[in-house]
Amino acid sequence: MYNIKCLNPIAAVGMDSFSDDYKVIDDANDAEIILVRSAEMKEMELSDKLEAIARAGAGVNNIPIDRCSDKGIVVFNTPGANANGVKELVIAGMLASTRNLIDGSNWVNTLKDDPDIEKTVEKGKKQFVGTEAGGKKIGVIGLGAIGIRVANTCTRLGMEVYGYDPYISVSNAWSLTKSVKHVSKIEEIFATCDFITLHLPALESTKGMLNKEAFKQMKKGMTVLNFARGTLVNDDDMAWAIEEGIVKTYVTDFPNAKSIKMKNTICIPHLGASTEESEDNCAQMACKQVRDYIENGNITNSVNFPNCDMGMCKNFRVTILHENKPNAIATFTSVYGDEHINISDLLNKSKGDNAYTMIDSDTAPTDAVIEKLKALEGVKRVRVITK
Repeated sequence: MYNIKCLNPIAAVGMDSFSDDYKVIDDANDAEIILVRSAEMKEMELSDKLEAIARAGAGVNNIPIDRCSDKGIVVFNTPGANANGVKELVIAGMLASTRNLIDGSNWVNTLKDDPDIEKTVEKGKKQFVGTEAGGKKIGVIGLGAIGIRVANTCTRLGMEVYGYDPYISVSNAWSLTKSVKHVSKIEEIFATCDFITLHLPALESTKGMLNKEAFKQMKKGMTVLNFARGTLVNDDDMAWAIEEGIVKTYVTDFPNAKSIKMKNTICIPHLGASTEESEDNCAQMACKQVRDYIENGNITNSVNFPNCDMGMCKNFRVTILHENKPNAIATFTSVYGDEHINISDLLNKSKGDNAYTMIDSDTAPTDAVIEKLKALEGVKRVRVITK
């Protein structure tokens, strides 16, 4: 029996995929699995029982990744599961800014008691004249699952699309519409585009990437769309750019004490993935990935350990989460050899400082094998899976 703690409500379509071998409990200290969406885990105690954390969403800045890695806890996320929902909101935010929909709607709501509302609207609507997106230039910074959808959709709106991502995957590159101009320098987007939309993770290297230095390179009267992470934009510098007329409109899905007070800013209450479809997709993916890890040892979409897949466990499988150091494989196999246990299959992958090894055998690994593996320097966690 495996215990699951849900720190946030997880869509039933995901939770229903668990078999009777899994039980939802209230105490996180007794859980082997934690499912989470936005709940803050940075200060949370991590039990030695905990084996996996699955984030039903893409961002994992609410999870203590380093501590999880040290304890051999695999952290999963669900990249792409909410991509369509976020893409649609990006487009909605862009059109709301170009057509003055928010200000126009708010003005109309002040006319509820006007008996001549039709005439008043016709007379006053000219104050909300906007611009069309078609023919404008938009720079998409970050061409992952969401960024490529935004880029492709903008081409269909008749926009001239520039894409920047020095780490774009081969599959995402193939998915991009041919008309998207892939630039090698982000400064080209700053200098050229009428719109900039951000689709990057929150990393130390991306924190405050839109700052005064970046704004000074941009054309006046442009629009910034931030549906990725609030920390990508330096709020003080954004306020300065708005005052200087560099940024005409800032649309953000991450309101805070500073952005809510800025002029010409549309603050949306973090609705990027808030659709029924996105929540279902994220829940299904998170639950599927964590169940495959628990039952077969396979890792898909982990942020701290490498993807590793040896299919279904057929007999006896040992999985080892360990530091990425030389001679690890030789050391593991020698432990099996010393106990005269034949290895039928083996897979090893690494990701940064962390590595993962899966070992299959036709006969059960002895207690001595497991204890020797656990005692090796650099080994974080050893699991035994049997069928």
